[in-house]
Amino acid sequence: MADSGRTNLGAEVREFLSTRRARITPRQAGLPIYGGNRRVPGLRREEVALLAGMSVDYYVRLERGNLSGASDSVLDALAHALQLDEAERAHLYDLARASTPAGRRPTVTASRVRPTILRLLDSMTDVPAYVRNARFDVLAANALGRALYAPVFDSPLFAQRGPVNTARFLFLDPAGRDFWADWDKGADDSVAFLRSETGRAPHDKALTDLIGELTTKSEEFARRWARHDVKIHRSGVKRLHHPLVGDLALPYEAMELPADPGLRLNFYTPEPDSPERQALGLLASWAGAGTVVPSPGD
Repeated sequence: MADSGRTNLGAEVREFLSTRRARITPRQAGLPIYGGNRRVPGLRREEVALLAGMSVDYYVRLERGNLSGASDSVLDALAHALQLDEAERAHLYDLARASTPAGRRPTVTASRVRPTILRLLDSMTDVPAYVRNARFDVLAANALGRALYAPVFDSPLFAQRGPVNTARFLFLDPAGRDFWADWDKGADDSVAFLRSETGRAPHDKALTDLIGELTTKSEEFARRWARHDVKIHRSGVKRLHHPLVGDLALPYEAMELPADPGLRLNFYTPEPDSPERQALGLLASWAGAGTVVPSPGD
């Protein structure tokens, strides 16, 4: 890894651990409080070391960005002391893995959607579905997926460049605030997912370029990026405002494609006879036949 890469990874580790430490009070950690004049809002470094059962010097070394050689037991103790959730614990392990010689090799990510997956999308005629990578590039969508995300596909942002990218649309196209009914949640989740991805793929230049672009062009993105929050996306409810059918609350599933590293199949499955199901029926009629529509730039 180049010196700049080591510096960036060290800064990521340092900021992640220090922000997690700052959010926990001694009371939350079950520690006694001596005196009322504390210079830090959260735990001190020596308090984290005490909770994790390690020396202060060793914890200081870790927080300075040096996770190389940290064992699973050390990482588990640190995760317990900092009260990390599932996504944060996974991010810590990703950062530690990236600090090893094996983790310094570029991450392999699939760049195209295989014909078998395209045929699967084509067969999903009654639910919106699309395939994206971890940078939020939409690589393929079925007809109903494209109809649901018509404001994104039709954005001027992608008229001269591809592929369609939902994070760029969310932060850089004013129409993003209309399309995402709960824009703040969508923004928080998108940034947290991208932050998680920097741990899994720290050498992905396209990811680095995307984050640099969004940080430079969007104050909302930059502010959220500084939080170092991380998140795992598997399922939930997406709230959208479609220009043709109005407000939608759509349950979604996000499934990784094991044979295609870095790609995810997202699809929406509203309850039978729900307003959302009826709205999707209208969109399906508008979209016509369920033909897979690759994203621009594929």
